[in-house]
Amino acid sequence: MRNKLMLIRIASIAIALCLAVTATFGQSDTNTSDQNTAAHRFEPKHPPTITHGPMSTAERKQSILSTISGNPLSVFNYQVISSRDGNLYEGVIVGRDPNTHGSNAELNVTTQLVPIVFKFHTLGTAVDLKTGVITTVSGSAKSDPTVADTGCLGRRNNVPLTLMTQSPILKNADFVFGGTDMGSTQYTDAFQRANFWKLIDQSNYHVRLSPVSVLPPLVVDVPPESGLSLAPNVFEPTFSMCSREGIVDINFLDAVVVNQLTKLPGVNPGTFPMFMIYNTGMSFGDPDNFNNCCAGGYHGFNPAGPITFQTYSPFDFDVSGFFVPVANDTDIASHEVGEWINDPYGINSTPAWGHTGQVGGCQNNYEVGDPLTGQNAASVVMPNGFTYHLQELAFFSWFFGNPSLGVHGWDSDNATFVHDAGPVCQ
Repeated sequence: MRNKLMLIRIASIAIALCLAVTATFGQSDTNTSDQNTAAHRFEPKHPPTITHGPMSTAERKQSILSTISGNPLSVFNYQVISSRDGNLYEGVIVGRDPNTHGSNAELNVTTQLVPIVFKFHTLGTAVDLKTGVITTVSGSAKSDPTVADTGCLGRRNNVPLTLMTQSPILKNADFVFGGTDMGSTQYTDAFQRANFWKLIDQSNYHVRLSPVSVLPPLVVDVPPESGLSLAPNVFEPTFSMCSREGIVDINFLDAVVVNQLTKLPGVNPGTFPMFMIYNTGMSFGDPDNFNNCCAGGYHGFNPAGPITFQTYSPFDFDVSGFFVPVANDTDIASHEVGEWINDPYGINSTPAWGHTGQVGGCQNNYEVGDPLTGQNAASVVMPNGFTYHLQELAFFSWFFGNPSLGVHGWDSDNATFVHDAGPVCQ
């Protein structure tokens, strides 16, 4: 049920958080891709907005906020008067109200990890970076996260799917931010604890992806108009890649994913399905035009009924050397999972901010990864010996204004931001 609104006053910022509980970084010594980081070339681009269903953002927001107590995904409703512009903002975040204490402060979200195997029938043999034209020929290639890739990952720790299941996105690691121990937990949970550190029950508050089940791979034939596979030497002599890099139209990929949401076992609006692709970027339309390339992931939602929505996130686990080093392995997944937790339905607006991270202009949504794309938090060595890359993420208070609710009064989890976003972006 929905609890009454709670008002918290901290200096000039007033935050009202309302509980709505529903029933429901180096690499390993065998990683070829990190031995020559100068060879990594392209930065992931901001993906286009993909929406499904007839509702506008305003209508979707009204629907979710008016039915929050019956939402299959456990979220809490917040209201905040921003110290950046004096306006009231409202939205929902996955997890318990940060004011909740005791065992009820912990939330586990059932998660499915779905590997996608792409079968390409078009091969890219040359790229003109001035015109964007990719020269292609007919041929066959495959991108498969379920098999060993010794070319990029060496003799051990070389199955991408296994590496993902053993990563700090899905397994516990000890996270310490500025000398303060967040505990042994998943990275995005550690971030969320740091995000609201001054409010939470520090002994009990968690938002974890658990339990996690790995589903059988989806095998997808990619038609020529929807994707291609670039040869490892296509950018030589400028730089080389350790394997082929796929390019798949993000709209084609999204259609495949959405088509599977009601067919995959266990997936429902109360769970979080993650779709893993390997060494494959997402183009914005025609994959033969390199100017359309490439995003590394996104988080989305699809209507699952008149007033319910299924959330999901496709992401690239990339180690080919195509993307810049800060987009290696789980960096993209950390970005997308952090953003899914903090804006699962794409309805959380903020005062405008911009000119940072992957945002060249102004943006007005609560996307915790976008302002810091290209900035990593500390890498984490897991028990398997592999070192994972994780993106630094921005705190709630950076978007809505200081004083910060975060650990140490910071505005991001690795202290790149120690002040809020400042005046409203123009």
